[in-house]
Amino acid sequence: MATMESLIGLVNRIQRACTVLGDYGGDSALPTLWEALPSVAVVGGQSSGKSSVLESIVGRDFLPRGSGIVTRRPLVLQLHKIEEGLQEYAEFLHLPKKKLTDFSMVRKEIQDETDRMTGKSKQISPVPINLSIYSPNGLSDNHPFFFVVVNLTLIDLPGLTKVAVEGQPESIVQDIDNMVRSYVDKPNCLILAITPANQDIATSDAIKIAREVDPTGEKTYGVLTKLDLMDKGTNALEVLEGRSYRLQHPWVGIVNRSQADINKNVDMIASRQREREFFACSPDYGHLASQMGSEYLAKLLSKHLESVIRARLPGIASLINRSIDELEAELGHLGRPVAVDSGAQLYTILELCRAFDRVFKEHLDGGRPGGDRIYGVFDHQLPAALRKLPFDRHLSLQNVRKVISEADGYQPHLIAPEQGYRRLIDSSLNYFKGPAEASVDAIHFILKELVRRSIGETQELKRFPTLRAEIAGAANEALERFREESKKTTLRLVEMESSYLTVDFFRKLPQEVDKGGNPTLLSADRYAEGHFRRIGSNVSSYVGMVSETLRNTIPKAVVHCQVREAQRALLDHFYANLGKKEGKQLAELLDEDPALMERRQQCSKRLELYKSARDEIDAVSWSK
Repeated sequence: MATMESLIGLVNRIQRACTVLGDYGGDSALPTLWEALPSVAVVGGQSSGKSSVLESIVGRDFLPRGSGIVTRRPLVLQLHKIEEGLQEYAEFLHLPKKKLTDFSMVRKEIQDETDRMTGKSKQISPVPINLSIYSPNGLSDNHPFFFVVVNLTLIDLPGLTKVAVEGQPESIVQDIDNMVRSYVDKPNCLILAITPANQDIATSDAIKIAREVDPTGEKTYGVLTKLDLMDKGTNALEVLEGRSYRLQHPWVGIVNRSQADINKNVDMIASRQREREFFACSPDYGHLASQMGSEYLAKLLSKHLESVIRARLPGIASLINRSIDELEAELGHLGRPVAVDSGAQLYTILELCRAFDRVFKEHLDGGRPGGDRIYGVFDHQLPAALRKLPFDRHLSLQNVRKVISEADGYQPHLIAPEQGYRRLIDSSLNYFKGPAEASVDAIHFILKELVRRSIGETQELKRFPTLRAEIAGAANEALERFREESKKTTLRLVEMESSYLTVDFFRKLPQEVDKGGNPTLLSADRYAEGHFRRIGSNVSSYVGMVSETLRNTIPKAVVHCQVREAQRALLDHFYANLGKKEGKQLAELLDEDPALMERRQQCSKRLELYKSARDEIDAVSWSK
């Protein structure tokens, strides 16, 4: 099995990588590794002794102090045990390779780095500060009270508060509560709940929030501070022995430096010695002395953290591998960054145009839905429009009589009303222009919709809003040209029917026969009702014949002028203009959607994080 040092060190390295690459939880838009890593969050109200507990565990005076909210950003504190005899030092993640051996400078840098993010206000920020402290096993082998340094990660969080003070927004109470919960809600997060002994446990801010997120107390460690400040004659045995509030893990009592000790710069060795003596000599706590104090707390936390890491590591490794696959798939979908040279940019644009053209043709050819609506225009809409033409009204007895009479002028026709026939036929055929134009427009709107859908379905184009708009504009301009040509062609079909009538149709019409057996149209009946009805019927038959012809030829003209041209030459004008563009103009066409650029960058950084974490896990030295 892996050693405790290697397991906790592994998580430490992954946590540092998380912070460097922007993963510190709370981001639902990307997979987060931070929230899967076991950690220990230090929770407590303001002035509960959180800072003193941390400093006592570390053995150094390094945290900012003062009234109100001092901790305004999470501090990820990683303790590393190094070889004995080496000098102790601290290192911030935002100041790589800068080793600080003066811990007063560590305190100053925590304050300065906080101010860089929040300003010198009393605002808070969820962006953590990552601090590593490297220390040998002991400060002196000859000293009876040297510090036993363990590998451990502690996350110091802003102190919980109940009211906003001067200079703080009213939301500060809820903001801090939300930040603390974002850490302690994680299943893998141990809670170090700090409560002062001179405060009623029922009013403890730390215990309140721990009870809500960990009702069984399985992952909560209770720490009781300020035991030496309790009123004489009182003790905290009810709490320390688990009778006031029971947890799965034993309570640990801590005696930290007093403010007077801090003011006098009493060192940590003396403070730790006094803490040991307090418990060893106390009539109240002597029987618990071996399980009290900051040194015991550090060992306890380190041991439990190691067991949690050991149990969760297979799941973490599985999460990492799964996330790598997901991120690589998304990056493949988002595409590679755009090349900078104009030749490569032109090639990219042409490839994107071809991708759109393939999708558009798939709609027309049936690979994708939508093209079938074109057939629907010819099979349903055009025949219905032809049937609705007002020929019954136009060729009514009254209108036929009127047209024939007007065509004759002052001298009535003798045998057959030639001019009347032609006027009736011309005016009837003119009605076909409406369905012809409507068919052209209907196909145009279908093609426009297919262009719009194809643009949206061409995944590669989503990266480039400028190019997407240019292609859409060019395609729609082409469709407008195709529509105009199609209208001219279909209207010519109608006009050709009017230009030259099919004479054989009228020659084959049945003729009236006189008593001598000679076919003729009786001049005596030229104003009779039956005469006009026959004319109307003849014209109606001819118009019906033309209607059947146009029902077949209009679709041919529309498909030839619009659909086939859209398949063949939708972007021809765009390609011609593209060849005239210079490098700067090509680059402007490939101006990516800022949101997608940001997404690619985020995914790349997160993928780097997961691969780094996978390498760290693979590199752990396992020993039997």
